[in-house]
Amino acid sequence: MLTVDTIGKVRRAYWVQGKKIKAIARELNIARWTVRRIVRAGEAGETERVYRRREQPLPKLGAFKETLERLLDENGAKSKRDRLTTKRLFEQLRGEGYAGGYDAVRRHAQRWRAAQASAVAAAFVPLSFAPGEAYQFDWSHEIVILDGVTVEVKVAHMRLCHSRMPFVRAYPRESQEMVFDAHDKAFRFFKGQCVRGIYDNMKTAVDAIYVGKERQFNRRFLQMMSHYLVEPVACTPGAGWEKGQVENQVGNLRERLFVPRPRFKTLADLNGWLLDECVRYAREQAHPQLTDRTVLAVFEAERDKLIGYPGPFDSWRSTSASVSKTCLVRFDNNKYSVMARAVGRPVDIYAYADRIVIRQNGEVVGEHARSFGRDKIEFDPWHYVPVLARKPGALRNGAPFKDWDLPTALARVQKKLKGVKDGDRQVVAILTAVLTDGLAAVEIACAEALEAGTTSADVILNILAHRAEPAPVGPVATPASLALSLPPRADCARYDGLRPPSLAPPAVNPNAALLTEAIHGAV
Repeated sequence: MLTVDTIGKVRRAYWVQGKKIKAIARELNIARWTVRRIVRAGEAGETERVYRRREQPLPKLGAFKETLERLLDENGAKSKRDRLTTKRLFEQLRGEGYAGGYDAVRRHAQRWRAAQASAVAAAFVPLSFAPGEAYQFDWSHEIVILDGVTVEVKVAHMRLCHSRMPFVRAYPRESQEMVFDAHDKAFRFFKGQCVRGIYDNMKTAVDAIYVGKERQFNRRFLQMMSHYLVEPVACTPGAGWEKGQVENQVGNLRERLFVPRPRFKTLADLNGWLLDECVRYAREQAHPQLTDRTVLAVFEAERDKLIGYPGPFDSWRSTSASVSKTCLVRFDNNKYSVMARAVGRPVDIYAYADRIVIRQNGEVVGEHARSFGRDKIEFDPWHYVPVLARKPGALRNGAPFKDWDLPTALARVQKKLKGVKDGDRQVVAILTAVLTDGLAAVEIACAEALEAGTTSADVILNILAHRAEPAPVGPVATPASLALSLPPRADCARYDGLRPPSLAPPAVNPNAALLTEAIHGAV
């Protein structure tokens, strides 16, 4: 067997001692062509004999090579948790008719994976960013437990490229209004924004991809960028390394924040905790370049270079919808109520991250907290009060009025009127007054009526009418220049002097007044 010791002896005999190949072969009892091959290999610096097969025949696997590579390619495209082992791929290949052994499949799969890894391997140039120059934005999908239910949330990640300061916030969706809200919350947290924003080609921002870096950004997205004075930059498709910092943040914070799965009551509680964790991470983590300072310290120094926060952007996404006869509009697989007067005409729905605003001809006809489930109905009972004026019987079984949380006094009046014959009609009359006088005034009137021991609608409406009357006008102050020099006296006897003597009244008996007073006293 040709060992490295024998190779060393041949090399020394030839290069140091100057012996001939024939003499070396005779002395070491090896073939001359072997000595010659060692000498030639020695010129290239090889000191050991390595066998390399130039061609692998693969007698049984050769016919199934393309099938195996197809299975490997399909398996590599799956997520890590769904990928099959090489043993499972071998079993699938046996089902295709392969009669060979497992080791041949394993070796070929190993060589194929190594070739794929070398094909995608690439070198990169480290990037450097000035303070306030750029930030990077991306999304990730995480699993959390909210109110005891396991749900998948979409997490918005933003990272300042100079200081590496992170921002993380969870949302139910990746829709455009969520993108707008994430930017506003991040810029408010940073107390400013950078000159450039680096994004991938997400559909909520980019409408069309052209050659090179040319992009057609979404109109609303450009409005947001203009509001915050940020220049958007889109990465090359499939080139995630162009925003490698935020890609790295996704992996690091996933292990730190979402393993094990966090448990919270609401999404708001989760986001409050995520914000605190971002600050704690920045306080503990050393900056990768300025190693003597933490990420938070570098961020505090960078904050002066940021563009000042201009206030929130009106972060809605709009669409049109029709109003049904039940005063409902449909949006995102859910229904929302609107005012009764909006029935029969189209409305504009403005979807925010946390609420829905419905307008008709510029006037708000409905506003609700946003629902993210399916087939839910969000009612506002006050939208249906004008309908109750025509159909008071709907108050008992109407879906919008179930579990209606009315103010205390108004709820007590409604409860007492349930036992009255026309109680529903009276309650509807009181509720209708809310549309004109306001809920606060009706609540005060109901409380006053309850103190008086009555719940009659007429009494409550009468109290409202009295409260609505204008207050009496006070006396008008007279200027000094208009004051009378001779104030008037309430003395009718002064008019007697204007009559002639012939028409003068008869003389009055001085005792008549005393007599009259005595008579009245006796009575």
